[in-house]
Amino acid sequence: MGMEESVLKLKLKLPLAETFNLETAVCSHGLFMMSPNRWDPLSRSLSRPLHLSNSLDNTDIPSVSVDVTICQPQQDPHSLCIEVRNSASGSAPSLSQEQQDALLAQVKRMLRLSEADERNVRDFKRIVRQVAQEEGEETQYMKDFSGRVFRSPTLFEDMVKCMLLCNCQWPRTLSMARALCELQWELQHCSPSISEDFIPKTPVGKESKRKQKVLKVASKLTSRIAESKASSEDDMNLKLDCAGVLEENVQPSFPRNDIESDLHGLNELSTTDPPSACDRIGNFPSPRELANLDESFLAKRCNLGYRAGRILKLARGIVDGQIQLRELEDMCNEASLTTYDKLAEQLSQINGFGPFTRNNVLVCIGFYHVIPTDSETIRHLKQVHARNCTTKTVQIIAESIYGKYAPFQFLAY
Repeated sequence: MGMEESVLKLKLKLPLAETFNLETAVCSHGLFMMSPNRWDPLSRSLSRPLHLSNSLDNTDIPSVSVDVTICQPQQDPHSLCIEVRNSASGSAPSLSQEQQDALLAQVKRMLRLSEADERNVRDFKRIVRQVAQEEGEETQYMKDFSGRVFRSPTLFEDMVKCMLLCNCQWPRTLSMARALCELQWELQHCSPSISEDFIPKTPVGKESKRKQKVLKVASKLTSRIAESKASSEDDMNLKLDCAGVLEENVQPSFPRNDIESDLHGLNELSTTDPPSACDRIGNFPSPRELANLDESFLAKRCNLGYRAGRILKLARGIVDGQIQLRELEDMCNEASLTTYDKLAEQLSQINGFGPFTRNNVLVCIGFYHVIPTDSETIRHLKQVHARNCTTKTVQIIAESIYGKYAPFQFLAY
């Protein structure tokens, strides 16, 4: 750790670093394109805000973030360099050891740098080699794939983003994620005196119990996703619960194989400069920041449609202590079908977590034997494997193709 050019630098030693490449670990998964993540293909670095605490779910700790940039130095490829700046001033912050540990823990989660993740990488690579020997060929994709699936620094962010994947096209998903991060910036920086129009609908009794300060933000907020408004009414009228029958316009699950076209656009927008306050992009909002918002306000501000109510129920359940995310993640330390079934059952009790969304969350947690299936899966199986299927048969056909990679079917998909 050291100081240079008003930047605090942390060094993270990697486990079995010869198998790790930052670019392939980040760009393995469509989540890396969702705000507030910013991948710069020129410097091969990932930038985003991170919270200074790992305990923001159901406590009164204020949400404080710093901007971080993560890179893998060529001169020292066995480590990651993490540059830390104050989100507001851009200067180097003074961090306690606890705060530094919190940042490193979030980086490790995003890039899957735990011992369990490293074992999964080794086991997956071994199975890939075994299948290649038996079938006499190995695809270039399998050779290049790192075996790591990028995810968010917190399970809450993963869960909300999995909701955003459901029942809309990829550009809309990106717009909603960006709008949530814009909203987080506004909640952090807008003065309560700007407007008296927005008053949360949280009951007074529950509000005092939470010790939550009433948030007042401008009713007329600048939105950068006006082009998506035309589709919002359609989404509001959709009756698809994402818990039952799939439809043709369901968002592809974790786009990865077809990511090149999206990367082209990302490269044009990328910049080597760190995020600045004028970008109006904050961190991804925490459960507490969302829990006190009004549903209609959130739906309109972030163009979320029906998702706003589900996101608020999730956030409030976490803040109230009814949903224990840490317990859910701790359960996955014992990777077994029994654990998977328990987690799936608990997630199914949360409003908005039907099979598609639930299976995507379980992939984020670390279970890869079930492929979340939707219309994109049907297209992929037809285009790549010349297999025709329906919403009723897609899971069976996908298993017949990728079952040989068990328990890592999703990684091979």
